[in-house]
Amino acid sequence: MSFVVGTAGHIDHGKSTLIEALTGIDPDRLAEEKRRGMTIDLGFAYLELPGGRQVGIVDVPGHARFIRNLLAGVQGLDAVLLVVAADEGVMPQTVEHLEIVHLLDIRRGLVVLTKIDLVDPEWLELVTAEVSEQLAGTSLAGAEIVPVSALTGGGLEALKAKLDSLLDAAEPRPDLGRPRLPIDRVFTIGGFGTVVTGTLVDGSLKVGEELETLPGGRRVRIRGLQQHNRKVEVATPGSRVAVNLAGVEKEDLARGHLLARPGAFAPTRRVDAEVSVLAGAVRPLRHGSTLMLHTGTAEVSARAIVLDADEVPPGGRGWIQLYLAEPVAAAAGDHFVLRLPSPSATLAGGRFADVNPRRHPRHDAEVPASLERRMAGDVLQEELRKYARGITEGALLKATLAPSADLTRLAARRAGGWVFSPEAWTAIRGRTVGLLEEYHRAHPLRGGMPREELKSRLGLAPAAFGVVAGELARDGVLVERSGEVALPSHQVRLDPAEGGPARQLVELLGRSPYSPPSLPEALRESGAGPEVLRALVKSGEVVRLSDDMAFTREAYRSALALVQEIVAAEGGVTVARLRDALSASRRPVLALLEHLDAERITRREGDVRTLR
Repeated sequence: MSFVVGTAGHIDHGKSTLIEALTGIDPDRLAEEKRRGMTIDLGFAYLELPGGRQVGIVDVPGHARFIRNLLAGVQGLDAVLLVVAADEGVMPQTVEHLEIVHLLDIRRGLVVLTKIDLVDPEWLELVTAEVSEQLAGTSLAGAEIVPVSALTGGGLEALKAKLDSLLDAAEPRPDLGRPRLPIDRVFTIGGFGTVVTGTLVDGSLKVGEELETLPGGRRVRIRGLQQHNRKVEVATPGSRVAVNLAGVEKEDLARGHLLARPGAFAPTRRVDAEVSVLAGAVRPLRHGSTLMLHTGTAEVSARAIVLDADEVPPGGRGWIQLYLAEPVAAAAGDHFVLRLPSPSATLAGGRFADVNPRRHPRHDAEVPASLERRMAGDVLQEELRKYARGITEGALLKATLAPSADLTRLAARRAGGWVFSPEAWTAIRGRTVGLLEEYHRAHPLRGGMPREELKSRLGLAPAAFGVVAGELARDGVLVERSGEVALPSHQVRLDPAEGGPARQLVELLGRSPYSPPSLPEALRESGAGPEVLRALVKSGEVVRLSDDMAFTREAYRSALALVQEIVAAEGGVTVARLRDALSASRRPVLALLEHLDAERITRREGDVRTLR
């Protein structure tokens, strides 16, 4: 089991010297760091504690100018060593580093009082009291204070033992099956190529595995892995990892990028977050502020939209939506820090509630309530509520990174691989009923709305509409007949025997059954409109042969029987033969035979029709 511990503290308080004394590794790797005698960028070392557990160590710069480098190193730590020089006590960067640790909610840590060989016991006691007072109200309140001297070695073994004991209570990092490595360093090694390092979380990596870099989506392959400077075939979550990559050049990667399995994460430029503003912040977090967002190893400019107020005051808590200048790959629950760009100062921090949110109206009480539910663990349910037209189960799981077993606990309508929130399903059902009622009022003589028209007007995904229609039919909300959709209560009431335009049209067509008037003429004379004709055709009272020709049902049946009789006796029928047999004109006879061809009752061969 591996853990990652980071340092924090003011410049020249002995962080790097302490790490070298503990591990034998100088974390200052840059020539400029050695020349100037100060840490500029992140440094790394590793240590085996007395209990046998392996610990990766991230050393951070203490100078105020390099806070951005510190922020890339302290996120995702299992514990922190807050280093305070005994001869100087609490200094400005001690305070700011402690504020950052607090905003990131790092609750496991030790305070290391260094350089105790330079002070007398009375002074050491005063500094210890000062540090204890500074810790009050922070995530490290009550942390044990360990005095050491890296120069003489005094207290180092006690520090190792106390760190070992501190990590006894640390839970192993969970393997969620979706590994991600926020990249904090990129370099090349002769003969090996591109290497990246970072703290691995949420899953394991193995040699030969294909990954993608985010943002950008470049596919890469793992050529080799190291944990604590040792080659491994599998790297486990919660450890410092170096990954040798094939398929990418050093210039294509940078600190802030992420390694993950293909398709597991989608970069975003909008996030919802719960934010806490430092009690000692120089100003409130105001709506519309432009800030620097630090999360994982990424740093990006962001505009803050305060959702439930006009500002979040110092010491206050609120909900914000951040619009990012560049895409960032993150997950719900990730911690972040917000800093003012000029003059640089740490302002606030918190956790992401949603990394794929919609735009929200401000001052809408339901938005904070929904985000509260998400943060309380109801992520899947709240994500589902976003999709008024439903979402596939696979897409919902991908959006939330939730295990498939969680679907069984959803309050939802599930069907055919689709899932709908109760609110969405009620709305879809209500809209369907409303559309059909409106259609039946407008077209009482039609059997129902064409299926494709309902599909278009509901605005559902094509794959979802069939599922929804099937479920609504099972619920008794609608019925489907011959490509039309109707309410179960809808009936077409059109009986020619009851009189009116329908009866007049049927009688008019029946006066000369085989030579009826053209349809436009018949409709005009009978007073029947297109809807009446449509209903009569639908009911079978009238058979429409062409755009302008129709027979009554009785005329059509007798004419069809005559065609069958002639073909049986003579082997075929022509327009002229049928015209003479029916004592009709050529026009309706031709329309009848072409209709029978179209219905695949007859087949035309030259001028002769035969039965199929």
